[in-house]
Amino acid sequence: MTLHLPNAQRTFGVISLALSCLTSAAFAQTPAPDYKILETFNVGDPVYVRALTMEPKTNTAWVGTSAGVHEIDLTSRKPRNTFTRSDGLANEYVFAVGIDSQGYKWFGTNAGGVSRYKDGNWKTYFPMHGLADYWIYSFANDKEGNLWIGTWAGVNHFNVKTGKFKTYVKELVNEWVYGLDVDAKGRTWFATEGGVSMFDGKTWKSWTHKDGLGAPNADQLPASSNTGLGTRSRHDLSTMERGDATYNPNYSFAMHIAPDGDAWVGTWGGGVARFNGTTWRNYNTKDGLVGNIVYSIARDDKGAFWFGTDKGVSRFDGKTWRSFTTQDGLLDSHVYTLTAAPNGDIWVGTRRGVAIIGKK
Repeated sequence: MTLHLPNAQRTFGVISLALSCLTSAAFAQTPAPDYKILETFNVGDPVYVRALTMEPKTNTAWVGTSAGVHEIDLTSRKPRNTFTRSDGLANEYVFAVGIDSQGYKWFGTNAGGVSRYKDGNWKTYFPMHGLADYWIYSFANDKEGNLWIGTWAGVNHFNVKTGKFKTYVKELVNEWVYGLDVDAKGRTWFATEGGVSMFDGKTWKSWTHKDGLGAPNADQLPASSNTGLGTRSRHDLSTMERGDATYNPNYSFAMHIAPDGDAWVGTWGGGVARFNGTTWRNYNTKDGLVGNIVYSIARDDKGAFWFGTDKGVSRFDGKTWRSFTTQDGLLDSHVYTLTAAPNGDIWVGTRRGVAIIGKK
């Protein structure tokens, strides 16, 4: 079923390794269910779905798009609210949605800083307030309830009690940060344009393609020049040049830490990389992944992983792969964000709209 929401609602669109044994605790031991695309929400060609965050406590899906933020009731699938600049957002192009330990919703924007919202009240932070940059791409909560913020000029650590920002730039392997996650030991992991960094609270470590991050360039794709790597040059997020695919395995879009502690990283052209703390194992289209550019990662209630790529979505349960493309009902091939709903459904954000994948 395809649902078309009225224009008056301002358009509902969703936007964010070493081989361990495949029977690791990261994967469920029960048989995998069969899945299908249950619903789609068409938001129109100009709108990009960039971020999605579930808030089970309020039965809400927070949806960030290139046209604003939507608060969606998970039961009715209808918008409760739609927020744009006129409502308090600093910029309508939202790349990331985070929820901190105090219940504040954080909306990271494209060149507009970050806007914080709770109970009808708004506050926007810019670099003049301590924010590292105007371009915000990810959020993650630490074990103390504070907030990490990934930007195009390093990362911020925000103390929710004091309201103070701390910025890290030179400590990272690269200052352009896209993905964030915190593991059970309290270590924070960063996916950047130049590789992966990890901070344990005292020391920093980093890894690049030379260390094993990203699969080899088996298709001999050209290296991409569309990057700010090593510069302060602003650039778009296209992975194509003159209509052709490109390769940059250090460029990491997504970070997800599994319950067993393994780090899963989505790369540009190198597929998905899995790191167990010692060695890397990479998965690409030769293994069953639908596309080698991996924008997003989620984990379902069976313990399987979902990867949003440039060619669709793939599910991996540790043994078998299952993929979904536009032929299965996705509204677009580029899957920028994935998240698991409380009921086990997987929400998929693309250009043109949202698909919900669930059990048959």
